[in-house]
Amino acid sequence: MLKSHYYEGLVEAGCDEAGRGCLAGPVYAAAVILPADYHNELLNDSKQLSERRRYQLREVIERDALSWAVGVVGPEEIDEINILNASFLAMHRALDQLQLRPQAIIVDGNRFKPYPAQSPLPHTCIVKGDGKYLSIAAASILAKTYRDDLMLRLAQEYPFYDWQGNKGYPTRKHREAIRQHGITPYHRKSYNLLGDGQLSLQFDD
Repeated sequence: MLKSHYYEGLVEAGCDEAGRGCLAGPVYAAAVILPADYHNELLNDSKQLSERRRYQLREVIERDALSWAVGVVGPEEIDEINILNASFLAMHRALDQLQLRPQAIIVDGNRFKPYPAQSPLPHTCIVKGDGKYLSIAAASILAKTYRDDLMLRLAQEYPFYDWQGNKGYPTRKHREAIRQHGITPYHRKSYNLLGDGQLSLQFDD
C-alpha cells in the first residue's frame, strides 16, 4: 500500500511529470496535495494502470485533493533549456498554480530544482516515488491523462504520426512517419528523431 505522506505535520505536495521521453508534444507535470490521512488502495504509478482506470482515478483525485494543478512546457522551450530543466519548470509551474500553498515537496525521481528560487521549500526526491507515495502517484495520473488529452487532439490535426496510439513516444511507426512526412511544430528538434544516434534532420531557423 502506498504511503500517505513523507513529511510529518507539513502540507506536502507530490510532483511528477509525463512525456519526458517523447519526440513530440509538451512535457506535463502535476502537483497534488492530499489530506493528511488520505488512503486510496487504487492509486498507483500511472504506468501500472489501464487507460480507463487512470481517467477514473483522475476524477477521484480532483474531487479528493486539497489542491491540484498541472504545468506545461512546450517543445520550443524544451529545445531551448533541455528536457531535464523543462521537467523541473513544468513542476514549478504546477506548484505555482496550487491554491493551497505547500510547506514541503516530494518529487518522483532523483533530481529537482529547489522551489521557489528564493527561500526554497524543503523537498525530497524519491526514486520510483509514484509507486511509493499517494500524492506522487496522483500527480503521475494527472500529468499523464492531461498530456494524453492533448496528444489525442493533436493526432486529429497530424494523423500520420499515430499519436493516438503512441502519444508522441518514439515508436517505429512514429519515426517512419517522420522519415516520410518530416516534422510538425510539435516535434522536439533537439531530440534524435530518427533514432540513428545523431540529430538526423536539418532545420531552418
